[in-house]
Amino acid sequence: MTSVFDAATAVTPRGEHRYTAELSDGWLIGGGLNGGYLLATVARAVREALPGKPDPLAISAHYLSASRPGAAEVDVRVLRDGGTVATAAADLRQGDVGRISALATYGDLSRLSTGADDLHATAAPPDLPAPEDCVSNAVSVPVGLEAASLLERFDMRFHPDDIGWASGRPNGSGLMRAWFRLEDDRDPDPLSLLLVLDALPPVTFTFGAMGWAPTIELTAHVRAVPAPGWLRVTHASRTMAGGLFEEDCEVFDSTGRLVAQSRQLARMPRPV
Repeated sequence: MTSVFDAATAVTPRGEHRYTAELSDGWLIGGGLNGGYLLATVARAVREALPGKPDPLAISAHYLSASRPGAAEVDVRVLRDGGTVATAAADLRQGDVGRISALATYGDLSRLSTGADDLHATAAPPDLPAPEDCVSNAVSVPVGLEAASLLERFDMRFHPDDIGWASGRPNGSGLMRAWFRLEDDRDPDPLSLLLVLDALPPVTFTFGAMGWAPTIELTAHVRAVPAPGWLRVTHASRTMAGGLFEEDCEVFDSTGRLVAQSRQLARMPRPV
């Protein structure tokens, strides 16, 4: 059975490196579709254009305008296709309106690894209570986002210390930690990690700044094929100024390995 995520990010080839997609209304948040969902859709089209290199290693996307549910096209331009990695540019548009412009490098993560001894890391997963002892997104939806269909697409369990904003008691930490898995228990893979990197609420919520925070630019690095099971996710920000904030994300798989990381620049929240 096709998972909800795979069906929603499906693309259909329409000629040389041109693809169509039907953007689903199941991924709405604030004033448009979620940026991680859109990035995963673009990334699927790029993967189709680069046979033998299935995994996004690095992808940087600029969000030109808010995407809406409905028909879309993705044009991919292969810039270089080498022995182990390839680089391509991709543009998603709806009608004559550009939505996303991205540059991506792809490869095969299973082939790039040099073995178990190639891991040297100080990155550590967030210290989270067991999922059953964390706070579900089903009971922590802030006022104004009740109609966000995105929140039904996954099971997210927040650290109890990071969820005060949901009851009007933000802690001012600039930090949000949570467990994550897709709604139908689909196991994570490199493509779905792009969604996860933009799935948590904006860290501005921890300062009481609620609402939709449109992404301006997001750069993602996928570091490894994730193991099955729950993911642990951290979002953090150090500076919110001038109407903008940065948000750094790290995703760890069920073995505790860092499998994806990102930084995005976004606008401070707008009312929804």
